[in-house]
Amino acid sequence: MDFGDRLKQIRTSQGLSQEQLAEKIGVSRQAITKWETKRGLPDVENMIILAEIFKITLDELVLQETRLQEKQPEIFSSETVYDIDCDKHFDIHMGSARRITIHSGEDEKVHVRLESETLENLDSLYKIKLDENKKKLDIDCVKKKGISRYEAEESVDVIITLPKAYTNHCELEAVTKELYIEDLKLERLEYDGAADKIFVRDAESSLEFTGKTNYDITIDGVCTQLDVNQWSAKTIIHVEDMSKYKVVNKGRRCNVYYQRDGVICEGGFAETEENVLSISGICSELIIDSYK
Repeated sequence: MDFGDRLKQIRTSQGLSQEQLAEKIGVSRQAITKWETKRGLPDVENMIILAEIFKITLDELVLQETRLQEKQPEIFSSETVYDIDCDKHFDIHMGSARRITIHSGEDEKVHVRLESETLENLDSLYKIKLDENKKKLDIDCVKKKGISRYEAEESVDVIITLPKAYTNHCELEAVTKELYIEDLKLERLEYDGAADKIFVRDAESSLEFTGKTNYDITIDGVCTQLDVNQWSAKTIIHVEDMSKYKVVNKGRRCNVYYQRDGVICEGGFAETEENVLSISGICSELIIDSYK
């Protein structure tokens, strides 16, 4: 159990709503939501106030996570590494996974690492196939017999590291519960598929998400451009400050809404040309949620 789950457990056990707890601390309800959904942590002063409100020690509030982490089970892994010597267009098909992380690396290699807490024989369950030509590298994660889609979505994590020096464009197709895009530096990343939660941290890239399911996206740090292309679906994008983004509606019968502290509000905020959020597609909704 991490801090967000721990906070929610204690709050509900003491019969406090998010609004009531926020009022006791002197913060917004959105701040409590942010902490409980693992999009941020309270500062030291608020940690102390939380401990006083719950009538527990800081050790019980904070270090419970550390003690549990010390008892984490062994992580089984399998890694494929491939040398890259020139700019490449990466076309990656990962299938189903519990969590996918994609980021840029400093070496001149592409790494595809599979991890699981329960599946020891990842090498025999999966095969990473690579097909290279002059300007393109296809990467396919082939699932062998012996593991179902359900097992993959419950127990397999994927970490993809792309060589920063040789990556311009990447297409990623997958189905995952959580997608993490972290410290990514390339011209464009296109994601095609489903993801229950998407976390973007420091992405100096143009990001495009295409799908027919809802997306819940949290941006932390830099995100220069994010485009959502959907059909009859909804995307909510959590940003610290919506005034740092220009919002563009390029869709057909698509609507854009603004939300602050969980309440839909009028637009008209100051916008910058530096960072862009946009929606395209048909009959979809984009909600920009500010948690500042």
